[in-house]
Amino acid sequence: MGDMRGTGDLSKRGRPVVGGPERGATVIAESAWVLTLFCLACGAVVGGVVTLLAEWVVRLSWGPLQGPARLLTSVPEPWQSVGCVGVGAVLGLVVGFVAVHESLSVRVSADRVVLGIRDASEEFGRDRVGLVVRDGKQLVLLGPDGMEIAREECGLPWARLAEAFTAHGYRWADEDPHLEEFRRWVPGMPGLPDGADALLRARAAAREKDAGADDARELRGELSRLGVVVRDEKGRQYWRTPGQSSQGLGDRAS
Repeated sequence: MGDMRGTGDLSKRGRPVVGGPERGATVIAESAWVLTLFCLACGAVVGGVVTLLAEWVVRLSWGPLQGPARLLTSVPEPWQSVGCVGVGAVLGLVVGFVAVHESLSVRVSADRVVLGIRDASEEFGRDRVGLVVRDGKQLVLLGPDGMEIAREECGLPWARLAEAFTAHGYRWADEDPHLEEFRRWVPGMPGLPDGADALLRARAAAREKDAGADDARELRGELSRLGVVVRDEKGRQYWRTPGQSSQGLGDRAS
């Protein structure tokens, strides 16, 4: 993949990585079977609990959802329990498949890092990765200049990730070393490159929408092209521009 300055967007810009895994590469990914079976089991348990709750609700004169509860309890056993557990298991199975599809996979070798999510992946050559950072529940790749080149939600074991990256010669940090350079964004604040304030306004609006995650992600990439790194915390946007001195986060929430 050619060199891209902006933050990686695996859902829109990624491409399948051609060829098999490199010799000696370390692959860290969620176990599809474990995750799916876990969700299936949770769904089955929830289905069983629904049966018990329905039986409890019909005994209450003031209970909510009396109609659905009476309908459910009118089904004779064992079909009532089998049906509820079965429906719960199916829903859990669907959730499991979605979770596997949305989970991040990481492949690390001495030559490159490959991040995969959904049906796409993005490759970062060794010379592009200056530091690998854990930022809360997100995995972040920083370039040698401190510019962010990738940021992904990550549910993988952090100890395994740290071990894999350091074993292949990458620098790892448990916290962003540039954290104090971030400044809280407020509309119209000075110091931003031309056009960045408008993008941050649009991104703030997108993040308030239920279906705005993709827009917010795309706008993060546009900001990155302007040389602005953006970080979200407690519903607020913070920004920094690598290479420029910035004030610390004096107004950050405790």
